[in-house]
Amino acid sequence: MRRRMVSVRVRTRERGIALLTAILLVAIGTIIASSIGYDTVLTARRGQGTFAFDQSLLAGEAAEALAAYALRESRQQNPQTDAPGQPWSMTYGPAALAPGVTLEASLEDMQGRFNLNNLVNDSGQIDPNELQAFQNLLQIVGLETKWASLIADWIDADSVVYGPDGAEDSTYLSQIPPYRTANRQITSASELLALPGFGPTRYATLAPYVTALPRGTKVNLCTASGPVLDALGPPGERQYSIISPEDLAQQRAKGCFPTVSVYQAAFKGGAGATATPAMTNVGAQSDYFRLTSIVDIGNSEFYLYSLLHRGSKGVRMQVIQRSFTAD
Repeated sequence: MRRRMVSVRVRTRERGIALLTAILLVAIGTIIASSIGYDTVLTARRGQGTFAFDQSLLAGEAAEALAAYALRESRQQNPQTDAPGQPWSMTYGPAALAPGVTLEASLEDMQGRFNLNNLVNDSGQIDPNELQAFQNLLQIVGLETKWASLIADWIDADSVVYGPDGAEDSTYLSQIPPYRTANRQITSASELLALPGFGPTRYATLAPYVTALPRGTKVNLCTASGPVLDALGPPGERQYSIISPEDLAQQRAKGCFPTVSVYQAAFKGGAGATATPAMTNVGAQSDYFRLTSIVDIGNSEFYLYSLLHRGSKGVRMQVIQRSFTAD
């Protein structure tokens, strides 16, 4: 009798162990299957994302080809000026390129902005006339003028501090983490954020009015904003920044405004009876344009920013920079 009871207990224990083992095996199998399914879904999503990204780049390259065509056509039709209302300034799309794929593209004349690289001349030294113009621009948009000397020192070729507001390696090496000045031309206006204390708020205020182009480019009066136009004039003079962007656009609907002669005459009678040196670095033509391409693929939206250079005679077009952020 006792042996029978022991035997029953052993069989019961074995059945319990077998049941527990079965439950563990099912749990492990479920975890493995879930992991495989999750990895499969992630791989599929990753593949879809990669495919969509490749598609967006191809669509962006198509937009660059369209922009190049528009810029060539504009130069042929208007060999003397680049102004709003010409073919290059028209927004393309949104247009369907394929099922589920749409493209919208627009061009901006980057020579309608102040070129930060013009703060330093070909000898690598700070240009006081361009520095004054940039100080004017900072004042017009409500920022401190000290940032002009700081960014100029960041770009110039030497390691000598310029004026009381300048800074060189000794200032930047004390930052956390430490870094050095560029001492060369910059490729993006966002390098302003490298200045100690400049910050994103100031950058957002100034970004629409500045750019980083090869040294020596002129400001296009036909596309420049009011603050940029006034920045090149005598300090304290306000002729164009007091005009609303809508009114300025309405003036430009009739053609290039202001022309060089109208621009220089606008400041006569005030502190600027004669044109300032910076006011002579202007024109009505442009060679550098930024293309903004917006590609919608399914539920995803991609942005591509391409800096285009129009070569001599307006025939040769070249993409010199691509990025996924505006500045």
